[in-house]
Amino acid sequence: MAQRSDQLFPIAGHFPQQVGIDAYGNGGFRFAEMSHKGSLLCLPEGMQSWNVTTADALTLESLGPVLAQASNLDVLLIGLGTDIVAIDPAIRQALRDHRIIIEATQTGGAVRTYNVLLAEERAVGAALIAVEKAR
Repeated sequence: MAQRSDQLFPIAGHFPQQVGIDAYGNGGFRFAEMSHKGSLLCLPEGMQSWNVTTADALTLESLGPVLAQASNLDVLLIGLGTDIVAIDPAIRQALRDHRIIIEATQTGGAVRTYNVLLAEERAVGAALIAVEKAR
């Protein structure tokens, strides 16, 4: 039986290292031999729950943890769920001001690109909105 991330994270909703994602869908993600329900931030300081459930809820405030780790990031992949929508220009500018390149796409594409860049040991992060169906 798969273990849930809330049972294994030392701090509720936080896994203390950045790792690749094994699977996504069914409203969550699988990584580090765990299952996490809900959206996810993948950052140099670790993986953490993210309370964003739709692209409309993407704000500078919701990306606060990303900005806090900006000095350790070159690229942020944003998985917008099943659709692709325009990112608020204020968000783009704030990330640009921190020298972070952003790429916004469907969650599946963001997961795949994140895994490749992480394997290449690039300074990558991901903000991933959970989806029900993997593509």
